[in-house]
Amino acid sequence: MPDRLCLQGILFVLHNDIAWQLLPVELGFGSGQTCWRRLDRWQKAGVFDQLHQVLLAELNAAGELDWSRACVDGSHIRAKKGVPTPVRRRSTGARPAASTT
Repeated sequence: MPDRLCLQGILFVLHNDIAWQLLPVELGFGSGQTCWRRLDRWQKAGVFDQLHQVLLAELNAAGELDWSRACVDGSHIRAKKGVPTPVRRRSTGARPAASTT
């Protein structure tokens, strides 16, 4: 099955929020199983992350992104909890002599 048709099948399933096995074969996108396996392979290969970066770069170059409305997804950023505690430093000064009494 050509990649383009699989991509169309993947987009159809995701857009219509249907189960993979319900993808109509008559549409010519292949079976839902085929599309799902291709999606899984592409995700593992980082295809969609690369595609996202390319789209952002092209939209930004064309002035089509409104960065004033951008937000950070907290699921990808480590959250620092509480106030940072100072690190204890080891003293470099001389120690008092041990008591001999």
